Order: sequence, then C-alpha cells, then structure tokens
Amino acid sequence: MDKISITGGRKLRGTVQTSGSKNAVLPLLFSTLLAEGEHVFHNVPALKDVETSCLLLKHFGCDVQRDGTVLRIKSGKLKSSKAPYGLVRQMRAGILSLGPLLASHGIAEVSLPGGCAIGTRAVDLHLRGFKQMGVHINLVKGIIVARAQGNLKGARILLDYPTVGGTENLMMAACLAEGSTFIENAAREPEIVDLAEYLNKMGACIQGAGTDLIRITPKKSLLPQEHKVIPDRIEAGTLLLAGAITKGNVCISSCVPHHLDSLLFKLEEAGFFIKVSGSSVELSSPERFSGVNIITAPYPGFPTDLQAQFMALMTQVAQGVGSVKETIFENRFMHVQELVRLGADIQLDAHTALVRGGRVLQGAPVTATDLRASACLILAGLAARGETVIHRVYHLDRGYECLENKLSSLGANIKRFK
Repeated sequence: MDKISITGGRKLRGTVQTSGSKNAVLPLLFSTLLAEGEHVFHNVPALKDVETSCLLLKHFGCDVQRDGTVLRIKSGKLKSSKAPYGLVRQMRAGILSLGPLLASHGIAEVSLPGGCAIGTRAVDLHLRGFKQMGVHINLVKGIIVARAQGNLKGARILLDYPTVGGTENLMMAACLAEGSTFIENAAREPEIVDLAEYLNKMGACIQGAGTDLIRITPKKSLLPQEHKVIPDRIEAGTLLLAGAITKGNVCISSCVPHHLDSLLFKLEEAGFFIKVSGSSVELSSPERFSGVNIITAPYPGFPTDLQAQFMALMTQVAQGVGSVKETIFENRFMHVQELVRLGADIQLDAHTALVRGGRVLQGAPVTATDLRASACLILAGLAARGETVIHRVYHLDRGYECLENKLSSLGANIKRFK
C-alpha cells in the first residue's frame, strides 16, 4: 500500500485549480443506464470511485472510453442486471444503479453498499420509496433483489431524512415512470442540481432540484447528451483549510464559491480573510485565529465531509476551544485518536469533540481510517513539526485527484511512496 510523508512547517502560497466533483459525477455515470447511446461527460476527475463505477457499467454492458478529463459512455443492450458484491463493496455509489436499472429494465440485483466505515448509511429510505413506486423488494444474503410490477408508478414520497443518495436514486427512477413523482424533504445538495440538469438535457422534466420538494414529470424515453461536471466543493474546501492550517495565502480557482458558503462563514468567524471573485476564492491568514463551533448538517449546513479537516484546523488555535458536533454519521470521529497521536488535545463527549488550542503538533506515523480522515491527517501533517507518515492512503484516492501534487504546487513538502 502507498503511504504519504509530510514534513510540516511550510506556509502554503499560490493558486490551485479544483477538479470535477466526485459526488456529482458518480450519479451522472449511472444515469447513462436510462438512455441507450453515447453520453459524454467533461471535467471528470481521475478517482478510484470513478474507475470502480466504470467497471460496474462495463459489467452491465456499457462501453466506456476515457480521454483525459472526458469520459464517453455508450449504453446499449443490458448484459446483466446484477451489481456484484466485489465492485459495490468498494464504494457507496453502487446503490445508485438500482433506480436506473428498475426504470429502464424493471429488474435489478444490487449488493448492499460498502465504502468508508463511517456509519450505518442505511438504504431503507431508497427501498421504501421504490416500494411506493410499485417495486417488489427482497433482501437475499446481502443482495437487494428488486422487480417492478410492470412500469414504475409515480408517487408522492416523503423522505424521513434528506438523503442525498436516496433523492438521486428515486429522481432517476421517476424519469421513466407512469405519472408524476413528488419527492418531499428532498436533499438540496449542488450535486443533485447537477444531476437534474443532465436528466433535463436528456429530455426529463424535473422541477425544484435544490429545494426540499422535487417534482418529476416522466417521459417515455430519454436521449444521451453532453455535460460538464461541476467542481468539487469538498476538494475546494479541503485546499482552503490546507492554506488556513499553515497560516498561508491560497487561491482556489475553478470552483463555485456559493457552494462553500457555510465553510467560508466559519473561516471568517475564526478570523481568516476571504475574497470571492467569480469562480475563485482567496484565503489570507491572520497572525492568530480563534476557535469556533461547527455542527454538521445537510446542505446548506456545514458539510460532514469537511468536519475532520476543520477539526485539524481547530488544533492550531493559539488558545481557547473549538467544538465540532457530528449529526450525520455516528462513526465519523475515528480520526480523533490519530490527531491525538500527533499531540492534539481533543475530548470526545458522545457526538461532540472539544478541541483545545495551544498544543504544538509533532510529526508521527498515523493511519487513515476513511476518505476524509485521510485529508484531515494530511492537513495536520502540514502543520506539525517534523515528519508525519500517513498509512493506508488508498482511501484518499477514492475522492481526491492527486491531492499531494496540488499541495506540493502550493509549497508543501509532501511525497507519496509505493
């Protein structure tokens, strides 16, 4: 397995560009199962999860060709309606094949999903919605066996929680159903808006994406189109926090600043200077910054995918306390023990972490437990004295495109070893 070595103490400076969004491109890839023909996507990041999704699409019978950041997917006759455990266990997004397969072919067998071990991300909300659309579902040895009784039926679906994957799955399925579908308490993330824009390009009629009520008026058929993936707001936020934790000055280009509003607000509250210009965000660091409190919440609240990285920043407060409350995933504090190994002063109380400043981090060997924890430990290593070696960084490659290269371009002393 690869590992990453960081010698901390350098202030990051310069401009770096954001890659395409991991969380946006994955549902886009599976939406190709809704329409036969060639779909073309631009600004596609080179990520492990994208690679795994393409392997799954090939298993279904699609032809996949990549040229740089352009991905061409030719969807045709279905070779298999089964999403095997060997692929789905590697990532959460495999479950997103369920809706398109049911809508276009009326049958799907998808293994329960894997991915990072950050909590029980149950798919019951997906399945409950499909049942309302007339789908018969059984769970057999860890496999979701789903069959539609004729065409899917439009329904009014009230989600108990604004699940992102559930909203995407049901939205895709509803595009070819009989009758309109209303998704209430829908997730509002920018990635859902991006998916809706592509589905509408294909000929669907989706209204309200980005609000908590989405209406889908179905069509008899859809046609493949061309689309540019939105920038990755989590990567952009991680790079901003890398500049902040090193007390540097960085500019993140090719992003969508308003997607980062909750993070930018907290950075300004802590004392950092933020300048937004078009598709760029510039961060300048004060001599000292203060601790602040964050509570993760569905969009537009503070993203759980930036919680670990922000906690790393709070360890560098000169004095005082910052608190981090996690409300999305119950196991998303596994990075805390690794931060403590570096010298951080963090106390856990149920789902809240109290981070006391005034402690100098010292480089040490640490182990990444999940995707965002990997980024958290890299940020901590940038601020620590001496060398920090991060093991099990394969998690990082699932969601960040060449993060070590981007940090190096800003002046970080960071290297990857095979």
